[in-house]
Amino acid sequence: MLVIDGDGENLGTLYRNEAIEQAKAAGLDLVEVSPNANPPVCKFLDVGKYRYEAQKKANLARKSQKTQDIKEIKMRPNIDTHDYMVKMKKVNQFIDNGDKVKITLRFRGREMSHQQLGMQLLNRVQEDTKETAKVEAMPKLEGRQMLMVLSPK
Repeated sequence: MLVIDGDGENLGTLYRNEAIEQAKAAGLDLVEVSPNANPPVCKFLDVGKYRYEAQKKANLARKSQKTQDIKEIKMRPNIDTHDYMVKMKKVNQFIDNGDKVKITLRFRGREMSHQQLGMQLLNRVQEDTKETAKVEAMPKLEGRQMLMVLSPK
């Protein structure tokens, strides 16, 4: 097997027992790095230190990772223009932050007979956000609510 010492120097091809003895003499462990190579490549490592470094890297990666939240905006089918603009400002703010936005359109009473108004409103939302967001879930009716999910491009 091809052996590499703790400093990264190539020690050449050694027998397994000989490599294990040299690793013990150096106070390190013999770890097989590349078993599929011909001959297999082994390296002198301190396994405890290696695990510690790997865990440290994983924690750092997890810390810098951004989770994507789902924010919800609730509207009604007969929403006023100013109220609509305020809601759209918030939708754009959420999308710029990298969050998904779930738009819920609530129907009450006789509004259920005018579902086309709700669909028009959601299409308007879709048109207003087409530069910054894409529709992840198309508008669909669930009970008395119409839902649509937008995600950042």
